[in-house]
Amino acid sequence: MSTDEPLLSVKGLAVDFRQAGRVTHAVRGVSFDIARGETVALVGESGSGKSVTALSILKLLPYPPAEHPSGEIWFKGENLMDEDERDLRRVRGNDITMVFQEPMSSLNPLHTVERQIGEILKIHRGMSDTAARKRVIELLTQVGIREPETRLGSYPHQLSGGQRQRVMIAMALANDPDLLIADEPTTALDVTVQAQILKLLKELQDKHGMAILLITHDLGIVRKVADRVCVMTQGQIVEQGVTGDVYDNPQHDYTRHLLAAEPKGEPPQADPSAPVVMKGDNIKVWFPIKRGLFRKTVGHIKAVDGVDVTVREGQTLGVVGESGSGKTTLGLALLRMISSEGRIVCLGNEIDRFSFGEMRGLRDRMQIVFQDPYGSLSPRMSIAEIVGEGLKVHEPGLSYEDRRRRVAEALAEVGIDPATMDRYPHEFSGGQRQRIAVARAMVLEPKFVMLDEPTSALDMSVQAQIVDLLRDLQKRHGLAYMFISHDLKVVRALANDVIVLRAGKVVEHGPAKKIFEHPETDYTRALMAAAFDIEAAPEGVVAQ
Repeated sequence: MSTDEPLLSVKGLAVDFRQAGRVTHAVRGVSFDIARGETVALVGESGSGKSVTALSILKLLPYPPAEHPSGEIWFKGENLMDEDERDLRRVRGNDITMVFQEPMSSLNPLHTVERQIGEILKIHRGMSDTAARKRVIELLTQVGIREPETRLGSYPHQLSGGQRQRVMIAMALANDPDLLIADEPTTALDVTVQAQILKLLKELQDKHGMAILLITHDLGIVRKVADRVCVMTQGQIVEQGVTGDVYDNPQHDYTRHLLAAEPKGEPPQADPSAPVVMKGDNIKVWFPIKRGLFRKTVGHIKAVDGVDVTVREGQTLGVVGESGSGKTTLGLALLRMISSEGRIVCLGNEIDRFSFGEMRGLRDRMQIVFQDPYGSLSPRMSIAEIVGEGLKVHEPGLSYEDRRRRVAEALAEVGIDPATMDRYPHEFSGGQRQRIAVARAMVLEPKFVMLDEPTSALDMSVQAQIVDLLRDLQKRHGLAYMFISHDLKVVRALANDVIVLRAGKVVEHGPAKKIFEHPETDYTRALMAAAFDIEAAPEGVVAQ
């Protein structure tokens, strides 16, 4: 690590947003330095000002409503706050680059991998098509994309989550930057892919000597990869220092709060005599591969291939595995939301041959909570309308007043003030939106709830709150949960039984305690290593 003048020095940065006559002080007097070759982590919960600070470095915020009432950002001896748009274009994508949280929304869905990476090389370096293609292949090889020549013509939707993030990193590295800003680069990724991406960033940093500003709410990642850490809350840095020192001896109450915010508690006691709520025997979901002029079926993608499932009243079945392993497909098949083969019994009803109309009578007892509450809650409906929609369908005889009362009770049960029910989703935080999504499922008093990655997009402290809420609701109502996740720490806190899926097949199934403490297969051990000790994750677990 260099002891010379910092590569980047942020001094007294402030960011305000002015809208409708109201001023929000998003960042207040933030100062920190990054040396050449150093990794500095900016950590804190959603809304703390992390991403706004990072976007301010390259002046990427919308001006207006954003403005900088004070502050300096010195990079290689120049104050970027004084630079005009033309000079900043020279720095952006060349000296300083960014990798964003969600590559699917950052990559252009209409452009191929070659065009998206090549465009940067042509704009900043004036490369010809031939030279750009050669460099694109080099970059894809560097970031671990196998057979890169075959991926040049691929579009983002044809790549896995890990592959898309690797393409984003290749774009960021195209011009050998001095500083890489990585904004939550692994939040939506599986634990094994997450470990590989972090290892890749470290290797590329060592090779190119670049500095990294890592923005994250995952403190486990920070301890593994960051030299120094800055802890942010309410737009201010409340603590900063060498990572080990901050973790071992935190000085600020908020830092101690973050470090303690991990899902805790015990899952429900296994009860083999509890009534079976949902059972699936030899469940198969095969998608045909059709080719040729007459669209002849030449094979199948076996998304779920012969899986047995049993979920009992008051119990939680955890379903874990990487993206593409078949977790969500299995859940949707059990809920009869997609076609499948195999026997499915729900609450004593053999539903695998039920028609749409017959299924409708059971829907109130089978509910689902999705991963992204912002995407699953209609922005045009108030919270009262969203939570009460199911009551309109399944209990049409309820009066308007009775429906409002039931909605208020459901919101209060999940910790949302019923007085806010006439507000809209954008007026709530991520954790509050997920509580609303849970209330929407619970208002119908279901017996079986499928929870599809309900905590993966949330801060650690909010994750812990949602886990406590789900556990409390289960105990109170005897709910049967099918909890789908790649976050094994959350699964360990909730599930008493676990299925490990890979490529549509069960590789391990048994009591959660046994699987977490004594995994039998290499694949399960790899998942555990990646989740609980990033450095221990073995190579080659995930196919690229």
